[in-house]
Amino acid sequence: MATVLTFGVYDMLHIGHILLFKRAKELGDKLIVAVQDGDYIQKYKPGTSMVYSTEERVYMVSSIRFVDEVVVYKDVDVDIRKIDFDIFAKGGDQCHAGFQRATKGCEEQGKKVVTIPRTEGISSTMLRDYSKTR
Repeated sequence: MATVLTFGVYDMLHIGHILLFKRAKELGDKLIVAVQDGDYIQKYKPGTSMVYSTEERVYMVSSIRFVDEVVVYKDVDVDIRKIDFDIFAKGGDQCHAGFQRATKGCEEQGKKVVTIPRTEGISSTMLRDYSKTR
C-alpha cells in the first residue's frame, strides 16, 4: 500500500487544488494532505491576509473525497521527516528553498518525488486579484 503526501496552504481552495488531490491520490492508495499552520505563515510573512483559519482549511480539505488524512505543518523540509509516506507529490510551483530541501531529503531516502503540473487558468493569486476588483 503506497501512501502519498502533499503540502500546501489551501487558503483559497479552488479547482486546481482539487485536481492536485485527485492526481496525487491516483499515485497511491492513501493521500495525506499537510495544511500549513496559519500562525506560522503570519510569523514568517507578517501581514499576509488569510481568508480562513487553520482549522477551517483543515476542515475543508478533509471534506474532499480524494483526501484520506489531513495534518498541520509548519516547515515542509522539517515536518516531512515526521510523516510516514512513500511518494511526495508536489505542485509545479512549489520550488522555494524549503521544498528543494524536502525534495532532496526524499530522494536521499529513496522516496519517490512526483511533480504534478498546475491547472492552467486558476491560482490563488488570480482569485485574490479578482476579489480586489469586485
